[in-house]
Amino acid sequence: MTLCVIPARGGSKRLPRKNIRQFCGSPMIAWPIRAAIAAGCFDRIVVSTDDDEIAEVAEGSGAEAPFRRGAELADDHTPTVPVIADAVTRLNIAARTPVCCLYATAPFVAPADLQAGLRRLQDTGAPFVLSVTTYAFPIQRALRRDASGGIEMLDPARMQTRSQDLEEAWHDAGQFYWGRAESWTRGLGVFEAGAQGLAVPRHRVQDIDTEEDWQRAEWTMRAMQMEGPP
Repeated sequence: MTLCVIPARGGSKRLPRKNIRQFCGSPMIAWPIRAAIAAGCFDRIVVSTDDDEIAEVAEGSGAEAPFRRGAELADDHTPTVPVIADAVTRLNIAARTPVCCLYATAPFVAPADLQAGLRRLQDTGAPFVLSVTTYAFPIQRALRRDASGGIEMLDPARMQTRSQDLEEAWHDAGQFYWGRAESWTRGLGVFEAGAQGLAVPRHRVQDIDTEEDWQRAEWTMRAMQMEGPP
């Protein structure tokens, strides 16, 4: 058995109701649900939510919403791991079952990447496999900007280092996290030693926390729809 859990609480502050807001013609949460269905690697796709409207939209998009998450797991500061652990416990999932946390605001997640993440988990025995991508600019040449607009390098020693001579840096793409049920219920961090990163291209990675993020994501999606799958 394999399980997909999509955490989607109702109380988003910066972009109210963003999990079910219309995104390029469909509720935002419908996009990752469709990707999970298309991946064909999940026996169940379950949405963990505290919100009846989100549950209704999720079910209409092809997922299950068999329970309502408790208020203690639905505030602004609730980490992801206990939310997935709660779903695993409620659903009585066996310890070795592969469980994927798939974010509700990941409209660019690709079915092939979900499949590849599962294979990586099975082949490596890693505690977690997560989507990662590269920074667009060398982080070693980052700047600090003060209230007056003045700038300085965070690492002045890198001032004369050529960009191509700096180590490439990666970050969490914020799309999905594969782990066995026992990894979630033990409360391990997704960056636990031995975790594996599955590379995804930068053009399919977009945090969606502000109106500017949302607009950029819609522009990207429309461009991808015009050009066809990447």
